[in-house]
Amino acid sequence: MGVPARWVRGPWAVVAAAVAGCGVLLVVDPNRPGALLPPCPLYAITGVQCPACGSTRMVHALLHGDLAAAWHFNAVMLVAGLPLLAWLWVRWLRAHRAGRPVPPLSRGVGVPVLVVAVAWALVRNLVAT
Repeated sequence: MGVPARWVRGPWAVVAAAVAGCGVLLVVDPNRPGALLPPCPLYAITGVQCPACGSTRMVHALLHGDLAAAWHFNAVMLVAGLPLLAWLWVRWLRAHRAGRPVPPLSRGVGVPVLVVAVAWALVRNLVAT
């Protein structure tokens, strides 16, 4: 019998893209001027760091075993963002596998995520400069 192939397309395509992106980050250093990877558009235009700014450099540091640098580039994404993304992906995989849509996030998840993102953006841009 086996599981229908349609349930794996979306979630596993995202995993494949993430693995490919990590492969690029193993050989391309986003810290070098003129690197292949573009900077955050918001930061490039305004000089304001979004809550995810530094995530590419954070992943690069993680892939090279430098936890201290990963923490420096984006501590909140490291300790909260990556686990949140993993949890969201598992929710998506389970719903997709069951043939149903992913349920919307509850306010109990969405509001804290929004509060942390705004607080992190404020801290990064107002305090830690």
